[in-house]
Amino acid sequence: MIDIRQSQNYAKYLKTQGWIVERIDNTNYFVKKMPLLGSVLKIQRPKNINWKTIKKLQKKYRVFQTIIEPCLSFGVSTVSYHNLFISDGYKLSKSSYLPSKTSHINLDQSLGKITAGFKKDTRRAIRVGEKTIIKDSSSPEKIKLFRAAWKKSVRFTRFIPSTTSLINLRKSFPNTHSLFLTSHNDFGEIIGGSVFTRSSHGTAYYWYGFTNKEGRASLSQYSLLYQGILWAKKQKCRVFDFEGIYDERFPNKSWLGFTRFKKSFGGRDVLYPGAYYKNRFSLL
Repeated sequence: MIDIRQSQNYAKYLKTQGWIVERIDNTNYFVKKMPLLGSVLKIQRPKNINWKTIKKLQKKYRVFQTIIEPCLSFGVSTVSYHNLFISDGYKLSKSSYLPSKTSHINLDQSLGKITAGFKKDTRRAIRVGEKTIIKDSSSPEKIKLFRAAWKKSVRFTRFIPSTTSLINLRKSFPNTHSLFLTSHNDFGEIIGGSVFTRSSHGTAYYWYGFTNKEGRASLSQYSLLYQGILWAKKQKCRVFDFEGIYDERFPNKSWLGFTRFKKSFGGRDVLYPGAYYKNRFSLL
C-alpha cells in the first residue's frame, strides 16, 4: 500500500507550505531550507529507500538533518528496519513526526460487516449524532468558517492550521480527493468538523476532526466520522486509515482520548517503525 505522503497531491500541498519537493523514481523527497544552518531532508513512508539518491540530495541542499519515516514492507520486520538504520548512523527519534501507530478498516467488506465491527455504543451514538445537520464545507468560503469554528472549539495552545493552509490542502486534493464536513445545531452554528483525504491508491484518511462542547454533547463527532467512512466507500477506497492512535512505544497521553473514540469503530492496528534521523556531522 502506497502512503498518501508519496502521492503527487501531497507533494503539491507541501510545496504550498514552503517545502522543496524532489520527486525521483516515484518517491517524494521533501527539503526545507533553514537560514544559516542549511536544509532538512524528510522522506516519509517511501516504498523503497534509495541511499544513493539520499546522499546526492544531502550534498545538493547542504542537509544538516535527514529524517526518514519508513513504511513497513511485506516480510520486513521493525527490528530489521531498526538494525538497518542504526548500522548507517541513524538514531531512533523519541517521538515520531507521523503517527507511528494507526488503525485500518477494511472497506472491501460490506457496509453491514463494517458497522458490525463498531462497538454497540458507537452505533447508538451515530444514530443520535445523525439528528444534527451535516453539510459539505469544502468551498474556500466555507473552509474559512470551518477554521474559525475550530479555533473557538479548542484551547489556544492547540495547533490549528491556518485558513490558507486548509484552502491549499483542498486545492491540492481537489474534487473527490478530499472532503470537509461540518455539523450544525438548529441555529445553523457549526458545532463540529472533519477533514478526509484519499490517495489514488485506494486509501482514505481521517485527516482532522474537532467538536465544541455542544457538538460533543450531541455526539455529532460519531456521525461526522461515519459519514467520512461512507464517503470513502463511495469513492471505492479499500482502506480507511484513522491517521494515528496512541502508541505505547512513543507515549503521548493526550492521544488517549481520541484513541478510544477511533478504536470504538473497530479496525486493526498497524505499527510503523518510527522516525529515524541523522545529523550533519554524521554525513561528513
